[in-house]
Amino acid sequence: MTSSTTEATEWLSRAESLQDLVREHADESEKERHLPRRVAQSFAKNELYRLGAPTLVSGADARPTTQMRVIEAISRADGSAGWNLMIGIETFALVAPSMASCRDIVADPMKIMASSTAAVGRAERCEGGWLVNGQWQFVSGAHNADVFGATVRKIDDDATPTEALFYAILPKGQFEIVDSWHVSGLRGSGSHDIRIENQLVADSHIVATLGRGSMQSNQLKLPLGVRLTCNKVGVALGIARGGIDAFIKLAETKSPRASNRALNERPYAQRQLAKAEARLRTVRAAVYEHTEHITEVCYADKTLSDHDIALAHLLAIEATAGCVDVVETVCEAAGTSANALGQPLERIARDVRVVRQHATVAPHHIDDIGRALMGKGLHGFLSL
Repeated sequence: MTSSTTEATEWLSRAESLQDLVREHADESEKERHLPRRVAQSFAKNELYRLGAPTLVSGADARPTTQMRVIEAISRADGSAGWNLMIGIETFALVAPSMASCRDIVADPMKIMASSTAAVGRAERCEGGWLVNGQWQFVSGAHNADVFGATVRKIDDDATPTEALFYAILPKGQFEIVDSWHVSGLRGSGSHDIRIENQLVADSHIVATLGRGSMQSNQLKLPLGVRLTCNKVGVALGIARGGIDAFIKLAETKSPRASNRALNERPYAQRQLAKAEARLRTVRAAVYEHTEHITEVCYADKTLSDHDIALAHLLAIEATAGCVDVVETVCEAAGTSANALGQPLERIARDVRVVRQHATVAPHHIDDIGRALMGKGLHGFLSL
């Protein structure tokens, strides 16, 4: 067994030990529109949020595929919980390396951090540091965040905003949650807005932007755009596997109308299950294989080819789309049960579609991917 396999096995065991807890709180998460504190604290206690964080902030700096497997396991139990964990892992993996000057703010391993790049706020030079203002969208896990990283532009004494972006790092009490997450899919992700008004932030807490830190971290060896796609796929794969689980359980007990046979005895249901299983395993194998390949290249301090970068994005998009197809395939065989409130498949179908809508794995990148595969260079998101 290789060291990377051992690493993945150990972390996956921690994640799987929490699946029952996650399932028990999934309805509460859906109702309250954010992850229950008990679940978030369990993630923190088991060090899952810091899976990709630098070792200097109590992190494991784990391989991308290890992170994907852990996120996949939690997402199999509940998509919203998996999304919360995924964002927390990414925040520590990509923001924490910039926090050498303020790592004391996350020194306690139980501290949970959230961040957002969905808006750019203002950090105006003032006596004692910087005055930060702004409102940031899609802050998944906002209710459990002890620390928030806000994307800002500095406005120095000459009142000219910098082109470069920075993160303002603020503790709980200096930011406000705005109740804005009124959605159907991934309701429990708690991706509300955060507002900051006239908060003084010290120089030491204005740090380099996403993925540009100076702290030693293997996560920074991968291109930022590629790194951002990997964990989104983990969420989709987990939700899709949860969809197959839910369908098999339903098929054991459901007898379709005008039939005296259980659903699992119908050839059409069996065929749909087989198709879903084949599709899920195919896209999963492809994305994991290529992620391992690019990790080996980058960890050896070699430069990824444009072709490998394009393939990473292509396989992530295809895997995410494939997960949506998997869920729709079993929902077709489930009949009206898949639309009944309280049935797991109903929520799963809503949740998996939201993952595909995320900018990092959305299908609109396909044109840029095709250009890159033709040898025309990297463009748009692929060039990050």
